[in-house]
Amino acid sequence: MKRITIEPISRIEGHGKITIHLNDEGHVAGAEFHVTQIRGFEKFTEGRPFYEMPGITARICGICPISHLLASSKACDAIMAVRIPPTARKLRELVHCAQIVQSHALSFFYLSAPDFLLGMSSNPARRNVMGVIADYPELARDGIELRKFGLQVVEGLAEERVHNSWIVPGGVAKALAASVRERILSELPAAKAIIERTIPLFKRALDNYKEEIAVFGSFPTMYAGLVDAKGNAQFYEGNLRFRAASGEIVQDQIAAEDYKQWIGEASLRESYLKAPYFVPQGFPAGVYRVGPLGRINAADGCGTPAADAELREFRERFGTVANSAFLYHYARLIEIVYALERIEALLNDPQILDAHVRATAAVNALEGVGMIEAPRGTLIHHYKVNEEGAITWANLIVATGHNNLAIGRSVQQVAEHYVDGAKLNEGMLNHVSAVVRAYDPCLSCSTHADGSLAMRIQLLNAEGALLDEIAN
Repeated sequence: MKRITIEPISRIEGHGKITIHLNDEGHVAGAEFHVTQIRGFEKFTEGRPFYEMPGITARICGICPISHLLASSKACDAIMAVRIPPTARKLRELVHCAQIVQSHALSFFYLSAPDFLLGMSSNPARRNVMGVIADYPELARDGIELRKFGLQVVEGLAEERVHNSWIVPGGVAKALAASVRERILSELPAAKAIIERTIPLFKRALDNYKEEIAVFGSFPTMYAGLVDAKGNAQFYEGNLRFRAASGEIVQDQIAAEDYKQWIGEASLRESYLKAPYFVPQGFPAGVYRVGPLGRINAADGCGTPAADAELREFRERFGTVANSAFLYHYARLIEIVYALERIEALLNDPQILDAHVRATAAVNALEGVGMIEAPRGTLIHHYKVNEEGAITWANLIVATGHNNLAIGRSVQQVAEHYVDGAKLNEGMLNHVSAVVRAYDPCLSCSTHADGSLAMRIQLLNAEGALLDEIAN
């Protein structure tokens, strides 16, 4: 038995590696996706006042801190048992849409474009963002400008681009200024023009990747995402829906406080990343996927005209439920269209400049759950407090975690298709890494302990023979 290790997986957030096991004939006998870091936010926040949780948990990630601020604040809203002012809700959604734009732009233009624009097996010295800038300067410039737009919207509302203190329990800290509203509206047409240029380019590129579409995590699973009462996708509000690969809605309108009835969490021996699963199907059979592809598969539509038009074309080409992880890239572009349309609609809402943006209260409930859609998928913050409002227990299910089982299966599928132990080359190994990048994992975000850890410690001799083992 031989072993190939890909470490680190490049162009992702966080630290991970892949192990590919080859049999004596050089064929893939197995493959594993490892997340090699762990965070302790659930434990070291114990004893802190609940109202500090948004600011603390936002430090989990520098790419999508808005997501943690929102999920945490929603959990705190539930502890205070308040209904936040309508304008605060709209402003929260507005800043969230801006974050979705900048995060998806980072994934598409910076991290994944080198693969599908320059070629999966192209020279690795050039297969990076600098190579994209050299060969596709206008596209690279568009990526920079689109991400800049999203970040500047965040900065305009929250006065800080990263780790702001504007999103708070009970709403937001400050109303939107009319001058900021007008500036964002004036910059919106340029952002829309960028995505209108990018989507046709990617559609043309898809014709070169029919093989990858066929084997990049192409297997039936369930998909999950937040939807409203009409079945339209939601980023900030809504309840959770699970849809089967057949198109059947398996479970619908799951409220945040009921998530534990449907989502279980297992520990894996090969990874510090938890493995959530759909409880009625058990572990490990209850595999589901979240994120951009999960959301557009779970929802009936987006609810905005341009995004719905793109979604119809997507479904005409790949079916009502698309099962290839390669199509996460396509789904991100559709979601950027949707986010920009929502930004425009929210800014044009007459109520958006209202000064009533925060509700205040003390502890009125000893438990609260916040659930939103982060760029990478469903994000859940669950807190318990004592009568004084100090955290006694916390659990976070972060977006990438939901995809853990599916990523592992995808790595196995791609390795079996591309890796030949008799004639290894860098391109075939990059295909294995690329399927992980398709999910755009945020590994430092998602590695959180649930109180148990499946661990195996092995003692090997110099020849690699097993002498002793401890496992739990």
